[in-house]
Amino acid sequence: MQSLNLPYSPRIDQLRWLAAAIVFLFHFQLEYRAAGGAALAGQWWGIVTEGHTGVALFFTLSGFLFMQIAQHQQQIVYRDFVLNRVLRIMPLYLTVFMIALSITRDKFQPQDIFYLLATNLGNAPTSASVVTGAAWCISLEFAFYLVFPFISRFAIERGAGYLLKLLGLMVLFKLMVYGENERSTAMYFSTLVGRFDQFLIGMLLAMLYRANPAAWGRRSRWLLPLSLLLVLANSALQARVAPLGGTPHQAFWIGWSMLESAGWALFIVSWVSWPAQLPALLERVLNRGGQISFSFYLLHMGVIHALFRKTGMLAPSGVAWLDAVLMLALVYGLTWLAATISYESIEAPFLAMRRKYGAAARG
Repeated sequence: MQSLNLPYSPRIDQLRWLAAAIVFLFHFQLEYRAAGGAALAGQWWGIVTEGHTGVALFFTLSGFLFMQIAQHQQQIVYRDFVLNRVLRIMPLYLTVFMIALSITRDKFQPQDIFYLLATNLGNAPTSASVVTGAAWCISLEFAFYLVFPFISRFAIERGAGYLLKLLGLMVLFKLMVYGENERSTAMYFSTLVGRFDQFLIGMLLAMLYRANPAAWGRRSRWLLPLSLLLVLANSALQARVAPLGGTPHQAFWIGWSMLESAGWALFIVSWVSWPAQLPALLERVLNRGGQISFSFYLLHMGVIHALFRKTGMLAPSGVAWLDAVLMLALVYGLTWLAATISYESIEAPFLAMRRKYGAAARG
């Protein structure tokens, strides 16, 4: 997606596509199993069975991208930055929130409107149905946007050590709250205590990358496969030791977000630095996938759930694995179509209203 504040990087869009695709596979396999399909056996399928890790990629990538912008601009005008973020996420986010209120109309309370700021907490209307459930993370993302201009300024002024201190505090906070909530897994999974460190790790990565991008480029040939292996190993570890749907209170989750984000951080920087070129057609498809990734992410579960509810398990070939692939291709194609329409009609008109938010642009 083109930014007004940083030269366009197709690799960032490709990573957005990857994050949305991983979350899509995670939810598809849940619906597939609920419809009677076979479960994926073995911990090395963790990248799919624990595919919520795509959210960690989104969070880490956000920190990386916006810190790159902050370093490029040197100073961010707060009002313009927040306005751009509102224009970026609010039109579609409000649409999904209104869908959620429609679903829960019979239980609606006036105070539920405040869940617009906290879809990750309590009994948010968006969490009442899987159709709108993906919106849980948008509140966390926006909370990060509200403080990012300050944190980035302090990090530029004081150096990467400032971010390391904040990460140390995050570890302390995680240790402090463990045992204070009987469902600590959900707490670490969906709150700022559990997730803010992933944004910080992305920011730290951007500072390390800017210090010597050429060196990262030289290392990317071996770092890219190594980081991919680390990402797969992290997901396999979680699938084996502490799956999301497992024990609701487990110490493993105290350090999980940092380990998960560290793997994705290495993958991000190696992918951005990788000098090889993708085939032109594949590049265009992945870039388009990144462009529509926000709509794809927020709408994918509604499409998956609606199709499975309407058709059940389709078995045109009678071969289980082939039927699963065909069903996957059908649902993915329909989700891509819905995301394209959503992007063009809801997102794009508001994106055209964005402005530059660097201090230089204001001068």
